[in-house]
Amino acid sequence: MEATIENTVLSVADFRETAAAIEAEVGKVIVGQTDVVRHVLIGILSAGHVLLEGVPGLGKTMLIRTLGQALHLHFSRIQFTPDLMPADITGTEIMEEMGDGRREFRFQHGPVFANLILADEINRATPKTQSALLEAMQEHTVTVANHTYTLPEPFFVLATQNPIEQEGTYPLPEAQLDRFLFKINVPFPSADELTEILARTTGKETAVAQTTADGPRLIAMQQLARQVPIPSHVSQTISRLIVASHPGGSPASLVNQYVRYGSSPRGAQALVLGAKITALLAGRYNVSFDDVTAVAPAALRHRLLLNFEGQAEGVKPDDIIANLMESVPRD
Repeated sequence: MEATIENTVLSVADFRETAAAIEAEVGKVIVGQTDVVRHVLIGILSAGHVLLEGVPGLGKTMLIRTLGQALHLHFSRIQFTPDLMPADITGTEIMEEMGDGRREFRFQHGPVFANLILADEINRATPKTQSALLEAMQEHTVTVANHTYTLPEPFFVLATQNPIEQEGTYPLPEAQLDRFLFKINVPFPSADELTEILARTTGKETAVAQTTADGPRLIAMQQLARQVPIPSHVSQTISRLIVASHPGGSPASLVNQYVRYGSSPRGAQALVLGAKITALLAGRYNVSFDDVTAVAPAALRHRLLLNFEGQAEGVKPDDIIANLMESVPRD
């Protein structure tokens, strides 16, 4: 299989080689976190957006910045704060005086007009400002003053949020969470990894990732991933998984007990695309159910809305997803 875009011809071997090179460059800066890096890369190669959640100091922002170094893309960082306004993200019409004395409005592009957007601490902005990203994430366009502007391609939003601080934060609405292909939990490093982090960050030399891919190559990789065949029984099982994520007759006991609303159809799309790329990265040209299992937590954990009992008992979405994967029959 090959993908072609703007004179860029990409084979499966090229796909794997480029993906490995990106991971290697990120690994020069980021210690450990191999699963996190892999899932972020899968999200990018799926042309999707990714939400990273973890306590402060785990390198979420550094990971995204490093990806910006490894990818030859226009990178833009937006620091979300309570006083940030929608126009600070999308841009606004400004009055400009022309050389002949006339005045006319000109659109001043905001930081969202980039290929790779770092939405840092996205849950610190108000819902009004958070919603400024909705159109950009879904349609890849921005509408201001009845004019619609197209965002550059490829376009990715990689957002971070801190789960332990509640004061001064605004939880993302379900509609916006659903637009993130993956939600990735960033774990605390081990003792050995922490030692390596200290060695890399407190010495006189600082590692820097080198550029390994550009926009046309990423788009070609995205196109190649969509060509990977998925067996009908795997596709049907994914559909049953999404239906079974809703309470009331679900074969998964934890879903019926703790879930208020299950996944949207976007969850199925995330499972299919993530599984296709996982198969390619493993050197296989069709999708197995193991590929679906590998991406299921990242694809579904933010799409399960717990009921009061689930919230009160501190039930983890990942436990519900594990129960769901075990309960749904496979053909």
